[in-house]
Amino acid sequence: MSLDWSCGPLAEGLHCYKSGEYFEAHEHWESVWLNCDEPEKTFLQALIQITAAFHHFQRKNFRGTASLLRAALRRLEPFPAAYGGIEVEGVRQSVRGWLRVLDRGELSMELPVPRIG
Repeated sequence: MSLDWSCGPLAEGLHCYKSGEYFEAHEHWESVWLNCDEPEKTFLQALIQITAAFHHFQRKNFRGTASLLRAALRRLEPFPAAYGGIEVEGVRQSVRGWLRVLDRGELSMELPVPRIG
């Protein structure tokens, strides 16, 4: 299965993600994830976990944010630097940066969310 981020639920979810509507992005992407085979299934699961993490962050659940980001990073580690139209290495670096900030409790620091798409 090819991941097409230009139309359909992936594009709709990407628009939501970029607009900070993380729960909605999660819902769009999950509709695709349910019908995926590996390795796309694991890849999308990682991206869905990132959206869920930032939904938790918006609700000030920083422990949940960190937990989901760690799970997403574990799933993204085996993928190449670019996969499925996404710059995976940039996403991994951003997630690592967020985890460093969260682990130090420096929650006032503004970091951009990982760039997807």
